[in-house]
Amino acid sequence: MALSNPVIEVLLSHKSIRKYKPDMPPEDVIRTIVRAGQQAPFASQAYSIILSRDREHHPYKAPLMFTICVDYHKFERIMEKRGWRMVTNDLVLLFFGIQDAALMAENMVIAARSLGLGSCFLGSAMLQADKIAQQYNLPKRVFPLVQLVMGYPAEDPPPRPRYPLEFTLFEGKYPELTDEMVSEAMRVMDEGYLAQDYYRRLNAKIPLENGRPDPYTYENYSWTEHICRKWGQWFPDPKVLLEQLEKRGFHITG
Repeated sequence: MALSNPVIEVLLSHKSIRKYKPDMPPEDVIRTIVRAGQQAPFASQAYSIILSRDREHHPYKAPLMFTICVDYHKFERIMEKRGWRMVTNDLVLLFFGIQDAALMAENMVIAARSLGLGSCFLGSAMLQADKIAQQYNLPKRVFPLVQLVMGYPAEDPPPRPRYPLEFTLFEGKYPELTDEMVSEAMRVMDEGYLAQDYYRRLNAKIPLENGRPDPYTYENYSWTEHICRKWGQWFPDPKVLLEQLEKRGFHITG
């Protein structure tokens, strides 16, 4: 049984929020959330954040939207001041920058939750990086990784299910995954989401491609089928993402 304290309670009660009150969070709340994000562990602080308060144009009409960027533009300016130039390859830089930006963004989510706000990550930013860059005047070497909408919740959904700890925490070495272990993890996830009627409420069933008949209804369509349809159908070619990276000044292919 997990121990508990106020920090643990905030973490374990996390849920994505898709309905928001119109109230704009005060300036000191916004600045505190971002400052808490800055205090996350980092390799180079290779991130920047663009804040939008244009509620009418945000997903879910959230009062705030943060665009979390991997940013080597400003670090290269620092190197220039020191008489250095970047020689590390862009693939390594991106991995470190993604770590920096993701850790910072997660700190922001936790800080916001502790102050009574909710949030939801928008993962498609990286696939429309050029449009976001144009919208926010991002210089080259700045790549929008993810967007984060935020505000005071107008809903209180339950936390979403997670894998059993035994399917996540492996001590000493990675085990051989037995059919029983996999099936139990699938059962926990699927029954948990079905109990919340999650996909029916969001009308979020992913269509099968190539005209394949769909044997699932919202009575039995749940997380494992949903996530398998994503990664079993979408983006078989890295070209789209590589093109977005190239446009932002990151060169991955040799």
